[in-house]
Amino acid sequence: MIGQNWKGPTLTHIHELGVDEAYRLLTDKLGVEGLPPLDAIENEDWGRDLILSRLMEMPADVLERLGIAPFTPHPSVASRPHPRDGVGEKPE
Repeated sequence: MIGQNWKGPTLTHIHELGVDEAYRLLTDKLGVEGLPPLDAIENEDWGRDLILSRLMEMPADVLERLGIAPFTPHPSVASRPHPRDGVGEKPE
């Protein structure tokens, strides 16, 4: 019997993934195509940003099946309006 303190499998936070690991998840497990070769991006900041952003585009349930905790912004950031939302624009 599972104890009351059992909280299910531990998920790896998306930002804890290395570039190689995230790249392999995208290409091998999720079938994503069109990414630059791993050796061209693995030691570049833009490469990590690219790979993680593509991974964050995946639905939460897909990430959870892979053992990855989906990205959730901090509430203080999530509650701020995005500039594209038209906040602060002058009325016509």
